[in-house]
Amino acid sequence: MRWSRMASCLALAAALAACQREQPVAVPTAAAVPTPAATVETPLPQPVPKVASASDVPRAALPYRAMLIRTARAVWGMDAPIAAFAAQVHQESGWKADAVSRVGAQGMAQFMPATVTWIATLDPELSSREPFSPAWSLRALVTYDQWLYERAPARYTPRDRMWVALRSYNGGLGHWQKEAATTGLERPTREQVDAACGKARRAPLHCKENLGYPHRILVVIQPRYLQWGLGL
Repeated sequence: MRWSRMASCLALAAALAACQREQPVAVPTAAAVPTPAATVETPLPQPVPKVASASDVPRAALPYRAMLIRTARAVWGMDAPIAAFAAQVHQESGWKADAVSRVGAQGMAQFMPATVTWIATLDPELSSREPFSPAWSLRALVTYDQWLYERAPARYTPRDRMWVALRSYNGGLGHWQKEAATTGLERPTREQVDAACGKARRAPLHCKENLGYPHRILVVIQPRYLQWGLGL
């Protein structure tokens, strides 16, 4: 009996071993292996650029809007860059008719006395030499800008020609011309002349102000006045 029971147990063990050998072993496939979820980066919110509006124009400018438009078009024609002129007055005097700088520049256009005398010879409308008169100052500003614009290289874009005119208004046309010559180039670009600032007669310490002047007028302030008229 004991041997019979042992034989039965051995037979059962052999049968179980045979079943295990026949059972396939599951090998995980690449598809079955879980992969970490892809990390999705959420972009940070970007600041929305401020759009210039009429509310950015100071109240002091509003009484002179029509006068500036009429004067600029009388000198430059109907395509006068009104917004650029308005930005220049904004920069020069903040629209204060009685403004006087620490070096003696006068009125809205901030003309030095010698420039007042000189520009009166260019235009009969300016013969009265009244730098503290808004009408005279605005006429003088657009007239002087035109005179300087016409002496900027004709191959430049209108914006670059005004850039040269503004640098010259601020620091003198002669300085700009000398710096253009120091480049050694027959036809230097506006940027190349800018890079030569302080390499002729102008003291280098004045270049930051002189180069910043047209940038502030055309890039920073002009957008505020585009509702007044054309810009550059």
